[in-house]
Amino acid sequence: MRKQFLFIILALIVVNTSQAQTKSTRIGYIDMEYILQNVPDYKEAQTQLEQKAEKWKQEIETKKLDINKLKDALKAEKALLTNELIDERETEIKFLEKETLDYQQQRFGVNGDLIRQKSALAKPIQDQVFTAVQDIAEARKYDFIFDRSSDLTMLFAAKRFDVSDQVLRIITRTDKREQLTKKQLAIEEEKENKETAIDESPALQERQKILNDRKAARDKILEDRKAAQEEKIRAYEENKKAIRDAREAKKNGTVSETVKKESTPSVTTPTTETAKTTVTDDARAKQAEDRQKLYDERKKALEERRNKILEEREAAKKAREQKAKEEKEKQG
Repeated sequence: MRKQFLFIILALIVVNTSQAQTKSTRIGYIDMEYILQNVPDYKEAQTQLEQKAEKWKQEIETKKLDINKLKDALKAEKALLTNELIDERETEIKFLEKETLDYQQQRFGVNGDLIRQKSALAKPIQDQVFTAVQDIAEARKYDFIFDRSSDLTMLFAAKRFDVSDQVLRIITRTDKREQLTKKQLAIEEEKENKETAIDESPALQERQKILNDRKAARDKILEDRKAAQEEKIRAYEENKKAIRDAREAKKNGTVSETVKKESTPSVTTPTTETAKTTVTDDARAKQAEDRQKLYDERKKALEERRNKILEEREAAKKAREQKAKEEKEKQG
């Protein structure tokens, strides 16, 4: 049946092409599964349905465990029971097995609750897709639009003929517009027109792909820089902590935890190694103190220079005011 349908479609395409040689045949396709997975309402409802299906599976597993317990009990007590009691228990087990199988078919069978609820869940979206496909076909002069996830087998499909994203934009457009202001709506329409132009032109699609790749490369560089900066900050903090620990150890006459970690873990390590480590930490502490002292001196010099400039400005201002006052008195 599928082969016959495909043959009819191909025949129609050939006939259409031969009858209208001056007009090229436009063919597009959609991926219904891709569209459904990108509609937020469908994804949320599907998640709820999956949770419900998981609950059904747990119920079935519980029933099976209970049946297995009854079988094990019968096997253990069979030698002590009469034939009548054995038949009664076997009948009960068969009844429970049939009941469990029926429940499993009811939930997961071909016409079970899971299949029916999935169909009911997808139908409103499918209706919207059908309407959107018609609008796209009429507006952009498509002759045929197929669904690649249906029974019609597509051995090859170029990405430039995929109109799934356009269908998604049409479906989500109404919900967005209800929540937007006039200014936001104008921006959204301009964005949609730009996306439509890109969809229509393979050259623009290629250019957009290049721009996206460049943006991704820039984002990667920025992330690497940020990671390197964070690593430098972390190393600085560790060094600062090591110096602080060394100071405290020197004051208390003990070896800091940082020095202990940095020293050789051998039990027979000579005390000279610890002494060298302490000297190194003291040198680091001395360098840190020198840097802090230099920083304080520079800060003080800058502050003095700033105060001097302010004083000079104030003196110049007073001189100008005094001069203006004298000129005014002369004129008077």
